[in-house]
Amino acid sequence: MEILKNTVVTLDYTVRDPEGNVVDDGANPLVYLHGGYDAIFPLLEEKLHGLKVGEKLNIKLQPDDAFGEYDESLVLVEDRELFPSDIEVGMAFERVGDDGEDDMVFRITDIADKKVVVDGNHPLAGMALVFDVTVREVRQATTEELDHGHVHGPHGHHHH
Repeated sequence: MEILKNTVVTLDYTVRDPEGNVVDDGANPLVYLHGGYDAIFPLLEEKLHGLKVGEKLNIKLQPDDAFGEYDESLVLVEDRELFPSDIEVGMAFERVGDDGEDDMVFRITDIADKKVVVDGNHPLAGMALVFDVTVREVRQATTEELDHGHVHGPHGHHHH
């Protein structure tokens, strides 16, 4: 079966940076609902369309097609007193958006004196990514999966 709209696709994959360093070793296969459900990067989904089980794809995504360009305006310096006492560099927290804006995840990148530096960029923002993908399985999506817009069952979403 080939990858078409409304199929559930299982991919074996690795993701590397342009220098060949592994960013994601793909320890667990990627399982997603194909056909514009925003489950994976649109360009990757477009290039997978029509492939069959066993076929391979190697594609380099530029930042605009992956996690976006690095946005300096998402690096903020906040007062230390706004945070719990046990924070550490690397911790992440969600800031709820104002007026219906999307919630954003910020990572703590530095703690100094009475200030905390937080970064709302994805850790891979600004980076090109090289995907090595092998199509492991393709099946028709169930009615429930189509209604919900995502995969259910093993490796997929289990509950609501």
